[in-house]
Amino acid sequence: MELVEEKKAPKEEKKMGERRVVVDKAYLYDEDKPLTVCKTSLFHTGDGFTAYDCNGDIIFRVDSYGRDNDELVLMDATGKCLLTVKRKRPTLHQRWEGFLGERSEGQKPIFSVRRSSIIGRCTMEVEVYDGSGEEYTIDGDFSLRSCLIYDTEKRTVAEIKRKVDMSTNVMLGRDVFTLEIKPGFDGAFAMGLVLVLDQINGDDPVEIGDEQVHPFVED
Repeated sequence: MELVEEKKAPKEEKKMGERRVVVDKAYLYDEDKPLTVCKTSLFHTGDGFTAYDCNGDIIFRVDSYGRDNDELVLMDATGKCLLTVKRKRPTLHQRWEGFLGERSEGQKPIFSVRRSSIIGRCTMEVEVYDGSGEEYTIDGDFSLRSCLIYDTEKRTVAEIKRKVDMSTNVMLGRDVFTLEIKPGFDGAFAMGLVLVLDQINGDDPVEIGDEQVHPFVED
């Protein structure tokens, strides 16, 4: 009797631009979505952000008012809480966790971000807790506003880069930069990762004109 070898079904590959909801499906886009992100303070790390689309409309905002930045809330233009990111303590890898909406006691996180190493510059590892085993890597230097976020198949899903004023062809300071979201990737999730990166790189120098100063807190 001849044995017929059973063929395994090929593993289904994800298509580029596949819609991936982590925080809110309202922030999934069919085309590249560049956002202009502005820090609302040059001196207090993480004091706030506002993100605008190409029409000048506010998409996201963060207001911490100089408070303890171990917990930050991402809001839409109307002030609705979309996501809370919170630093997990104690941790050697500067682990942060993300929670849907305004975090409540006992609420489970939907994702986490951690440094891949406890020393030196390194990549960031992102894990999504929805049973899919989805993971992302953040590579680059956020203090220089130069980062790529890519999935397990090394496909770029979002990019952080310096912003150039097209009218003058002048590169703007690091307090204004571009977050480019690729089709199908959750923009609110991407902005939440920006908040975490800003906190983890909080001791890096801030650029003012042609000089660099370290962030400080006024008495």
